[in-house]
Parts: sequence; C-alpha cells; structure tokens
Amino acid sequence: MKFNILIIDDEKNIREGLAESMELEGYNPILAKDGKEGLERISRGDIDLVITDLRMPLVSGEEVLEQVNAQSPGLPVIVLTGHGSIDSAVDAMRNGAYDFLTKPLNLDRLGLIVKRALQNRQLVLQHRELQHELESKQTFESIIGKSAEMQKIFDMVRRVADSKASVLITGESGVGKELIANALHNLSSRKDKPLIKVHCAALTESLLESELFGHEKGAFTGAISRKRGRFELAHGGSIFLDEIGEIDQNIQIKLLRVLQEKEFERVGGEETIQVDSRVIAATNKDLVEQIKKKQFREDLYYRLNVVHIHLPPLRERKDDIPLMVTQFLQEFAEENNKNIIGIDAKARRLLYSYDWPGNIRQLRNCIESAVVMSQGDTIQVEDLPPTIAESRGENAVHIPLGITMAEAEKAIILENLAFFKGNKSKTADSLGIGRKTIHRKLDDYLATDERESQE
Repeated sequence: MKFNILIIDDEKNIREGLAESMELEGYNPILAKDGKEGLERISRGDIDLVITDLRMPLVSGEEVLEQVNAQSPGLPVIVLTGHGSIDSAVDAMRNGAYDFLTKPLNLDRLGLIVKRALQNRQLVLQHRELQHELESKQTFESIIGKSAEMQKIFDMVRRVADSKASVLITGESGVGKELIANALHNLSSRKDKPLIKVHCAALTESLLESELFGHEKGAFTGAISRKRGRFELAHGGSIFLDEIGEIDQNIQIKLLRVLQEKEFERVGGEETIQVDSRVIAATNKDLVEQIKKKQFREDLYYRLNVVHIHLPPLRERKDDIPLMVTQFLQEFAEENNKNIIGIDAKARRLLYSYDWPGNIRQLRNCIESAVVMSQGDTIQVEDLPPTIAESRGENAVHIPLGITMAEAEKAIILENLAFFKGNKSKTADSLGIGRKTIHRKLDDYLATDERESQE
C-alpha cells in the first residue's frame, strides 16, 4: 500500500523539497499551496497523513487541524512551524496534532515521525475494519466465524434448528459447543420455552440422576421436598447435556428411555411423567472409542447422534482469530475503562500464529490479560501472557548462516506464504509490504528458478 501524504505550505521550495523526500521514502506526495486548497483535497477522503505549515494566508494550519479533527477524526496531522511559533505548535498538539517540527527541518526526524504516525493509523484502520467485519459477519449471537469451516456449521445449524432430532456436538474443550447449543435453541420454534443446561461432569451419579429426573420427598436422606428435574423444567423447550461422555452406565439407561419413550419417573416416585424436550448433547471425548471400551452405550450413542456437529479447534480455523481478537479487545477495553486502539504488528503475528491448545477460552483469557496489563493505547508483545509472548520459536522461519540478504528475503516470503496457505494478501499484511510487491517477488523467483533449470 502506497500512502498518500498531503503537504500544505505556501512556500514552493519547501513543498517541493518535502515532496521529493516523501517520494524517496516510498510515499505518494500530494501538494497544496495553502490551507484552503489543502482542505479541499482532504475532503476527497483518500489522504493518509497531513503535513502542514502553521502560518499561511487564507486558511491557517490551526484551521486545517480544526477541520480535520471535525471531519476526518483519526487522520494524523504533523505541524511545521518556525522557532518563533513554538507556543502555537504546542497549542496545536493540545488540539490533536500528531507531532510538530520546527524549521529548518530535519528530514530524517520527519521521516521517522511520518512512519510512526502511519503505523499508528494502520492499527486504527485495521481495528475499524475488523469491527465492521465483526458486525457484518457475526452470526448466532456471540459465535464468531467467517472461515469456511464455520460457515458450513452455521448452515447446518440453520437447517436442523427447528427439527425435533437430537444433536450431538463434539470438539475439544473451549471451542464453543455451548454457543452452538444456544443457537440451535434460539433459532428453533422452541425459543420462547426454556433452554435448560446440565454440566454432567460436575455431578456425582446420584446427584446427576436427581438433577435430570427430579425426586420425591423422602426418596433419600436430605430429600425434604419434591423436586422437579431438568427434563421436566425443559418441557416444551430444549435440554443441553454438556460432557455427556462422563455419565454413568445406570444414568445412560434412564437417559435412553427418555429419548426413546419421552417419559420417566422421579427418583423414589411411581408416577410416569411425559416430557417433550429437544435433547442437545456435547462432549470432548471420542464416544466411538468409549463404546469400544464398554464405557458408553452404543444404542444411546445412536439416539444422541441423529445430527452430528463437529467444531474444529481454533488452530484449524485461524481466519476467525482476527475477528475474535477484535471483539474480545473491545469487550475488555470497555470493561476496564481503557482506550485501546489496536495491537502492535509483532503481537498480532504471535496471536495469529499461535496454536491455542485451549481454543477460544484461552484466546479470550489472553486478550483480557493483555488489556489489563497494557500501559498504552496499543497491545504490545510484553502485554501478552508469557506462554504466548515466549512462543516466538513456533512457526519460525529458520535462516541459515552464510546466505545472502536476497536469499534470506526469499526464504521469509516463501515460508510465510506456505504458512498462510498461499494467501498473498495475508502474507503481505503479515510482512508489512504491499500485495504488488509480493506478486513481483514471486514472479522474480519463478523466473529465476526457470533460468536455473535451463542452465
């Protein structure tokens, strides 16, 4: 991406000198001879940074800054001033200027300020773009996913949500199985009835039986009154059985009956209770393997697994990480009253390349920690938890000693291209270079390989 730098100065020599300097830095300079012409050019909306003199006829630099803040908030403005007007420059900084320089100009220092301002602007724009994408792509309440894998799951959820079929959701811990259960219920005609959730692994056999089916007064020590079970409470709605692979064989038999006959008795009771509740179950275990080990009933498995939805781990759908990071960043910044505009490029690369064994839950906790630890408006590498910040060796490009800079550059580009599965846009963004540069480099490598093969 070639940035457009607007240079506003009533002195022709300064305008043209700055333009030449910006061209050498790889930017596209656009010139305006006064503030009025500069504001007209800014109104087109394609300017990335403004360099303006303070003292100009018609419209001053102060007025340019005021108009930019009102009409193009976030557009960085660098103010140029003479030694006698430093107080005015300081006032400009208070009014939103990014930085100021005194004349005669130190072009090297100006170049560094411009580079830093544009990097900061990129962070802001990327954050806004991801927020917009998050709003347009976000589906099923808090489920975030634009990857092809998640789009297939969303489509399946839409198709089966209003059926009476039992659904088995599988996937590693932390991938969002409960969110899919919520979506199945909320997109169904049962949405106005309760969605009752039971975390099976958290209860002993006796407690789980009582929780699921209820009990009569005096059924066991401590049963001082009748209690309705979760299936009863879910009548007309849905029941979500999380970690279904953890339930005891005795409970499995009773659960099978509910699925087959739609009826049960409370613990210690004789009355048969009819129930109409849609069953959604989830597990991070391989139930087929559990069946082979005689730890899970095969007939129950087939009753639960009428529709199977498998959620892939986060490492297999890394396209969704930027959206998740954006949402979590916004959520925790608001929660902690912090003004965080984005994430430093190095920290962002670590977040995107890390494999996240704890999946979405781990990523969410990581962003919360980073927001709490951050001392500025941008998340830095040192703000990340140690396990993430110290993971720089993972997915690394290994450059052997003794090779040329051109060979090292080629290795870096090709390794990143392979990591992003041939996606040139993501490769360019990761390396901080333009897509045209990536295309040109790859064409050069191809041409070189062809010449060498013919020699």
